[in-house]
Amino acid sequence: MTQLSQPHPFERLTPDFILDAIEAQGFLSDGRVLALNSYENRVYQIGIDENVPIIAKFYRPGRWTDAQIQEEHDFCDELVAQDLSVVPPMRVQGQSLLHYQGFSIALYERRGGRAPDLDNPDHLYQLGRTLGRMHLVGAAKPFTHRPTLDMQSFGYQSIERLLSGFIPASLEPAYRSLTQDLMQRIEAAFALYPDIRYLRVHGDCMVAICSGVTIWRILSTLMMRAWLPRFKIYGCC
Repeated sequence: MTQLSQPHPFERLTPDFILDAIEAQGFLSDGRVLALNSYENRVYQIGIDENVPIIAKFYRPGRWTDAQIQEEHDFCDELVAQDLSVVPPMRVQGQSLLHYQGFSIALYERRGGRAPDLDNPDHLYQLGRTLGRMHLVGAAKPFTHRPTLDMQSFGYQSIERLLSGFIPASLEPAYRSLTQDLMQRIEAAFALYPDIRYLRVHGDCMVAICSGVTIWRILSTLMMRAWLPRFKIYGCC
């Protein structure tokens, strides 16, 4: 049996399995499971008996180590501590990284919202300001376990893997030529900044109208009304 013909671990994520995983963490579900948009992992909205639903994230098995996932969670907690509008993972008995039958799981409060108006300068300003604050927090210290986004690991190693029988042989010459040209340009760009400094950053950062990865909320008081972005961190590097 080839690797591609083997059942994928995500095939085990039936409604019954998902509900069992959530109830194993101490929650009583009402039986509702709604799949949400997610490419790398699997994310579901889970109905909770006599309470608001929660969001469950099942990490792709073998993609990240527990130490790498925990760094993601700790980074979210740091951002929240600095008063940034980030949705952090919930803690169950003091732990944010949960496990069930081979799956690593994180649970989140459900936070609704809507996409920003990208033609509104005020929205763009708030979005840029928030990202800048996130990057300042990320620069305070490095990650220990998560991979570095550099030319070697995300460039040359990825190219080598695809050229090791992963793509059809008929496409290899064109792919090799194209990636050589690309890496030359990337190397030239990096050479312009020899003292480049790496920092912890969010992974996916997009305006997601459907999935709500970056959503907008209104905070209102008696005296003012401010539009603020809220981030759901689905990965970082």
